[in-house]
Amino acid sequence: MPTTKRKVQKSMGDKVFDICNMIFWIIFLIIIIYPLWLIIIASVSDPDAVIAGEVLLWPKDFSMMGYEAVFEHQELLRSYLNSIFYTLAGTALSVVVTLMAAYSLTRKFSGKAFVNMYFVFTMFFTGGLIPQFLMNRSLGLYDTVLLMIIINCVSVWNLMVARTYISTNIPDDLYEAAMIDGADHITYFVKVVLPLSGMIVAVLCVYYGVSRWNDYFTALVYIRDRAKLPLQTVLREILATLTTSTSSDSFFSAYADNIQGMTEAIRKAEVAKYCCIVVSTGPAVLLYVFMQKYFVKGVMIGSLKG
Repeated sequence: MPTTKRKVQKSMGDKVFDICNMIFWIIFLIIIIYPLWLIIIASVSDPDAVIAGEVLLWPKDFSMMGYEAVFEHQELLRSYLNSIFYTLAGTALSVVVTLMAAYSLTRKFSGKAFVNMYFVFTMFFTGGLIPQFLMNRSLGLYDTVLLMIIINCVSVWNLMVARTYISTNIPDDLYEAAMIDGADHITYFVKVVLPLSGMIVAVLCVYYGVSRWNDYFTALVYIRDRAKLPLQTVLREILATLTTSTSSDSFFSAYADNIQGMTEAIRKAEVAKYCCIVVSTGPAVLLYVFMQKYFVKGVMIGSLKG
C-alpha cells in the first residue's frame, strides 16, 4: 500500500514565529537591496531631481547625462581594458598556483607541518606595505604590468579551501593506482586532480576574479604610467575630481569658466558619482548573481575539516 505523508500541524506559536521570521527577513532584504536600487535609479535620473531628493523609488525625468559625462573621460575605456586584462591574467595565474600549492599540501612529505604553519602564519602577520613596496621596487616591478598580475597572487584562505577540497573529494586510491601505472606527481595532477576539481576551480575563479576586479589600491601605490591604470583607480580619481574647481586637471574644468558652467558641473557631478558606482560594480554584481551557487559551495568546502 502506498504510504501517505502526514501533514504536521503547527501550533499557534509556530505560526506566529514563521510570520515574524518572514517579516524580519523581508525587511532585512529591503534594507540591503534598496541602496543598490537607489544608486541605479539615481544614475539615470535628472540631476535636479536627485539634488532635490525626489528620486526615491523610480527614476524621475530619465537622463543619461551622468553616463555621458563619465564616458567622456579619455582614460576610461583604456582603463576598462586594463582591468579586464589584469583580472583575467591575474585570476588564471592565481588559480594555477593555488591549486598546485594545495595539491602539494595534501601529499605526505617531511616538514609538512612546518610548511602548513608557514602559510597560516602569513594570514595573521605581514611585513607591511613599506617593506613590500621596497622589495617590489628592488625587483624591478615598480610601475610594470607584470606587478599588477603577480601581486597578491595567492590567498592563503583560498589555498586552504582548495587543499580541503582535494583531500576530501579525491581519494588516495586514485593516487596509488596512478603511481602503479607509472605516473609521476605532475602527470597525476594534470590528468587526475584537475579534471576532478572543476567545482573548486570555479570557486577560486570567482573569489580571485572579484578581488582582482575591485582592486584599486595596488595601482594607486605602484603604477605611475597612466596608460597602465585599471578602471577602479581611474574611477576613484573621477569621483575625487568631480568638483567645480577651475584647475586644468579637473574632470569638469571645461564647465567651470562661469557661474552657469559651475552650476552645470554640480548637476553632472551629482549623478556622475552614481554612474561611476554602477560602471565599476556592475561586472562584479553580475558575477555574484550568475555564480552564486559557487560562493555557497565554496563556503561549505572551507567549513569542512581538512
